[in-house]
Amino acid sequence: MRCVLTKQVPAAVAHRPDVALLIAGMNDTLRPDFDASRVAADLAEVIRRLRATGTVVLPVRFHDHSRVFRLPASLKRALSARVAELNAAIDDVVAREGVSCLDLARLPGAYDLASWSVDRLHPSELGHRMLADGFTGLLAEAGFDVPEPVSLACGGGAQPSAAGHVGWLVLKGIPWLWRRGREFLPYAAVIMWNSFRAR
Repeated sequence: MRCVLTKQVPAAVAHRPDVALLIAGMNDTLRPDFDASRVAADLAEVIRRLRATGTVVLPVRFHDHSRVFRLPASLKRALSARVAELNAAIDDVVAREGVSCLDLARLPGAYDLASWSVDRLHPSELGHRMLADGFTGLLAEAGFDVPEPVSLACGGGAQPSAAGHVGWLVLKGIPWLWRRGREFLPYAAVIMWNSFRAR
């Protein structure tokens, strides 16, 4: 979120956009120095700076990404807890700033694998269409002219095979998890230890 505030917002403001769609904060949950209050402060400042130029800002609150990945139960709890903290911070900012917000967890099919690319981190074509449909619905409510609804019919792009999923996991997924997981693991270890002690 800090990168959005310091690097992306100045570039966006220079273009004086009518609309800014703000999907940021999930990567913060994997950092060892995650601080929901700091993320909230940065998010509020992002919204204020964009709105000062007349931009309609539409942030998102996130789905529980642990339900998309197959993770051990303790790691799922750790990730879910972080996402819940992030969403609570987003909810607070959205209420204080009086902006509309797209709730990704409420999008129909948000947890279906068809909505995700092979990495399960980024939306598939269907997932992008679902996002576009959700955002245009909010924009229509804000008074923007939406000439036609977004179609959820996909254009027939390549569907990853089982071998493609395994190949991605071995060549890219595990190395990515190792790089990012080293930052997240100390927090997850505390969650797992507390879970073990509770049992």
